[in-house]
Amino acid sequence: MAEEGRYIYCVIGTDQERNFGLMGIGGRGDEVYTLCYQGQAAVISNSPVTQYPISRENILAHQRVMERVMGDYTVLPVRFGTIAEGKDGVSAEQRIKEKVLRGRYKELEGLLQTMENKVELGVKALWADMSLIFGEIIQENKEIRILKKKIEARPPLQTRDERIALGEMVQSRLEAKREKEGKALLTALKKIAADYRTNKPLGDRMIMNAAFLVNTDAMEDFDNQVNKLAAEGQERIKLKYVGPVPPCNFVDLTVTWE
Repeated sequence: MAEEGRYIYCVIGTDQERNFGLMGIGGRGDEVYTLCYQGQAAVISNSPVTQYPISRENILAHQRVMERVMGDYTVLPVRFGTIAEGKDGVSAEQRIKEKVLRGRYKELEGLLQTMENKVELGVKALWADMSLIFGEIIQENKEIRILKKKIEARPPLQTRDERIALGEMVQSRLEAKREKEGKALLTALKKIAADYRTNKPLGDRMIMNAAFLVNTDAMEDFDNQVNKLAAEGQERIKLKYVGPVPPCNFVDLTVTWE
């Protein structure tokens, strides 16, 4: 039987002993609770000392706990898969207190103050119809139009090199268009946010993949700006808007035990 450790989800500011329910990672129904030290607490559950696969099920389990906790507290997310184990007569909970809560007390205090009354909101922007975007690229670039006509006027076997060149030209213009339109969207949103992070767009359709740290009293303004951008984009651009979610793009506590 695997040794029992303590899985850490996040750190919060409280001295209150809390039980958040039987929702621990791993599907065993482990209780999620606080381990407190001088006004700070690690949110933990029992867990085998194991390496959890980065699967949808496990990621969602980790996320669900943080979302439950953030309903009542400011949360500092801890990196997925962080488990404390007992060692040399020191229990897993004692090690968490020593290495995390006591050992990094001032760091955590500063982060809790920084993240207080702030939430993470995610916005992804995608082109709704790529055929429309490629049509725009052709219309906007004379060189591409000329080469396209030359290719269409000759047999396919005779235009291999030209087709490769055309594909490279279109891809280059697509990247430029993505950068320009993504920058405009980002500029419109980041002015309302306290901070922001950009992540790599996924696939040709995605223009922007960003997370914004927003003060709770500015959430309505941010919502309104997202709605305005969605209306301006009409059927050309689709926005995917999620949140509030734990601020994983802004805090990702990594714990080392040695």
